[in-house]
Amino acid sequence: MVSEAPTTAARRGDRSTAVVFVLCAAAFMAMLDVFVVNVAFTDIGRSFPGSSLPDLSWVLNAYTIVYAALLIPAGRLADRHGRKMGFLTGLVLFTLASAACATAPTLWWLVTFRVLQAAGAAALTPASLGLLLTALPPERRAGAVKIWAITSSLAATLGPVTGGALVQLSWQWVFLINLPIGILAFAAARRVLPESRDVSGRTPDLPGGALLAITLSVAALGLVKGDVWGWADTLTLGAFTTAIIGLALFLLRIKRHPTPFIDPALFRVPAFAWANTTVLLFCTAFGAAFPCVVLWLQNVAGFNAIDTGLAIMPGPLMVPVFAIAAQRLVRRVSPNIVVASGNLLFCAGAAMLALGASADVRYVTQILPGWLIIGVGIGLALPTLLGAATTGLPPAQAATASAVVNTSRQLGYVLGVAILVAVMGTIPSSSNQAQALFEHAWWFIALTAALSALTALAIKPRNTHP
Repeated sequence: MVSEAPTTAARRGDRSTAVVFVLCAAAFMAMLDVFVVNVAFTDIGRSFPGSSLPDLSWVLNAYTIVYAALLIPAGRLADRHGRKMGFLTGLVLFTLASAACATAPTLWWLVTFRVLQAAGAAALTPASLGLLLTALPPERRAGAVKIWAITSSLAATLGPVTGGALVQLSWQWVFLINLPIGILAFAAARRVLPESRDVSGRTPDLPGGALLAITLSVAALGLVKGDVWGWADTLTLGAFTTAIIGLALFLLRIKRHPTPFIDPALFRVPAFAWANTTVLLFCTAFGAAFPCVVLWLQNVAGFNAIDTGLAIMPGPLMVPVFAIAAQRLVRRVSPNIVVASGNLLFCAGAAMLALGASADVRYVTQILPGWLIIGVGIGLALPTLLGAATTGLPPAQAATASAVVNTSRQLGYVLGVAILVAVMGTIPSSSNQAQALFEHAWWFIALTAALSALTALAIKPRNTHP
C-alpha cells in the first residue's frame, strides 16, 4: 500500500494538469476567434460585394451581443445541470458553428452562424472556470485560474498574426481552424473532466436575459444604421426609443423577479458599480481600437492581412508583460490608481494616433508608438480592473459578480464597434477623407479612455481581502 501512494498522487497530478490544459485550450479557442476575425474583416467584405461597413460590423457585433447576453444564464444553468455537460455542449456548438461560418453563402448567413458561435462560447466559458474551481485540489486552484485568465492575453497576442496567416489562404480558414482544436478538446474533455453541479441553484430569469439581448441589439442597430438612415429618421429614433423602453423593463424585471438575471443588490456596492462603469467605458475604447487600426492599415496604408497581423502584434505583446507588472504594483499602490494610470496611457496612445493620422501612412513613426502605449495601458488597467470589481464582495456573490463584469466587458466591445461605425460612416474611398475620419475615430477612443480613467478613481473597495 505504501508503494502505491506516490503513483496515485502522480496520477492525480497528471489529471489536474490535463484538466487545466483542456479547459484553457477551449477558452483560448473562443477568445482567439474574436481577434482573428478582426484581421479578416476586410477580406470578408470583399467576398460579399455590396456589403457596407455597417452591415459588416454585425459579423463582430452579433457575436459580442449574444455572448454578453447569454454569459450569466449559461453559467448558472451549468452550475445547476452540470458543468461538464455545459462545457461539452458549448464546445460542440462552437465547433459546428465555426464550420458553418466557413461555408456561409451570404453575409447574413455568416452573421447567423456567428450568433450560434457566440452561444457556444457563452456556454463553455463560465463552465470551464467553474470546473477549474471544483475539479482541482485547493492548492492548485489559484494558479490554474491565473493560467486561465492569461489565455485572453495570449489570444490577443497571437490572434492578429494567426488571422493574417490564415487569411492568406482564405478568410474561411479563420473559422475552419477551430475544427481540429474543437474535436481534440472534446475527446480529451470527455475523458479527463469530472462532472460537478450545484444542486441548490435555481434556474435564472432567462426571459430577462432575452430582453437584455434584444435591448442591446436594437441599441446597436440604431448606432450602426444611424448614419445610413439619418439620425433624425423615424427608424433611428424608433430604435433608440425601443432600447430605452427595453432597458427600463429589464431594470423593473430584475427588481421583482425571484432569481433575476442580475442581482440588483450588487450595484448597491459602490466599488462594484463604479468598476462596471469603468469596464464598460474602457472596453468601448478597446472594442473600437482594434477594428480602427485594422481598417487604417488595410484601407489606407495598403497592408495585406499578414502584414496587418504583424503590425498589430506589438501592442498586444505589451499586455501580458505589463499585466504582470501591474500585479506587483498593486501591492504598493491602490488598484484604482493603477487602473486610472493604465486608462490615461490608453488615452495618450489614442491621442498620438489621432495626431499622426495622415493620408501618407508611416507605420514606424505614426502608428507603432501610440499602439505600443495603448498595449501598455491595457496591460496595466484590464487585469487590475477585473480583479478590483469583485474585491470585498461576499464569496457567495463573487461568481455572479465576475459574470456581470464580463458581461459589461462584452457590452463595451459592442458599443465600441457600433460607435466606431457611426463615426466612420463607411470605408473611406479617398486619402483626404480617410485622414479626417480616422482622426475623429481616434479622438473618440481617446476621450472614452479618459472618461474611464476618471470613473476608475471612484473604485474604492471596502476592504482589500482577495
